[in-house]
Amino acid sequence: MNESVSPLPALGRILLALIFVQAGISKLGTVASTTANMASHGIPYANILVWGAIALELVGGLMLMAGWLTRLLGFLFFLYVLTLGLVFHRYWEMTGAAARTQHAYFFQHLAIMGGMLYVMAFGAGPYSIDALIRRRPPVPQPAT
Repeated sequence: MNESVSPLPALGRILLALIFVQAGISKLGTVASTTANMASHGIPYANILVWGAIALELVGGLMLMAGWLTRLLGFLFFLYVLTLGLVFHRYWEMTGAAARTQHAYFFQHLAIMGGMLYVMAFGAGPYSIDALIRRRPPVPQPAT
């Protein structure tokens, strides 16, 4: 398949973004419990930051699906998921079944981070808003 017109980057972006869009929608219905969970993990201003998390997951996820500001979103999601892994999934401090569960979640976060590194490195691909913007003909400049 010709890489320059492959739909695979778009499919990959959509699949990566689905987890964030779904999480953002879910948080909209559980703002109070999400805020309490954040606060229980020592996150200050959880009642305010919960809205930032929802915005990043929902709006950022939709933007990633569309391929708009893709490399920036890849970077932001990389940092976000790294933070989530280090704050919420500290399996090394646990034992037994809880440690195994959090270990699995932590390594799922690492896999998502790997996907975001690909997004940062290779961009959105041909079927994206980023690609449409790049194809726009330049505005002619007046001769001086």
